[in-house]
Amino acid sequence: MEALPYLQNISLKKDKIESFERYPFSIPAVKALSTLHFGKNVTILVGENGSGKSTLLEAIAVSLGFNAEGGTKNFNFSTRTTHSELHRYLKLSKSFKKFNDGFFLRAESFYNVASNIEDIDDGTLINNSYGGKSLHAQSHGESFLSLMMNRFGGNGLYLLDEPEAALSPSRQLSVLSRMFQLIRQNSQFIIATHSPILMAYPNALIYQIDGNGIHKVNYAETEHYNITKAFLNNPSPMLRELFEHDDT
Repeated sequence: MEALPYLQNISLKKDKIESFERYPFSIPAVKALSTLHFGKNVTILVGENGSGKSTLLEAIAVSLGFNAEGGTKNFNFSTRTTHSELHRYLKLSKSFKKFNDGFFLRAESFYNVASNIEDIDDGTLINNSYGGKSLHAQSHGESFLSLMMNRFGGNGLYLLDEPEAALSPSRQLSVLSRMFQLIRQNSQFIIATHSPILMAYPNALIYQIDGNGIHKVNYAETEHYNITKAFLNNPSPMLRELFEHDDT
């Protein structure tokens, strides 16, 4: 029996849900959810804006005991309660082995996490776990990467919600490199992303969320990959078509 993945699968307690017509049960990611299995090392959730991938990842994080706005299990601050009730309707199947480290990184509320770190720091936290420099004293992208390089310690479960939001392409490659190091140290990643670079992690299990449900796809089958590839290979025709339809 293998220790990984630490989180093996989740299932939706459909019999507890009164109506799939109200949020969050009305969004595609939840309507289509029955049982979702996770890869040993990397699972990627992809989908259009509004498909529910971030809502689903948030619910998984809260079910595991992470703070809804991000951080470790020891973070319990709340600047504004906006997370859905979905976590109450998830059943989690875990490995016999517990992860030693964990972090929920969500791009949209990372500023609040960085502020909370400074609020609770006794003079050693930033030095010992966050690279010795305030996350607010770094650019958004630098602070993301600093977090992964210094705070993520291996033997962990890391949930990342659109981490590419603050990262240049070269920094996204650095994230892939750091992920490889951490995976060699028995770590598991579950990532909601739009980035074709992050999706390219070798042997990642990729789930596409759309109006037809949740289904496994190969990297080259994702819309993100195909649109990006088509545009970079020959941008002029695509730009011409976009601008020809502009009525302004």
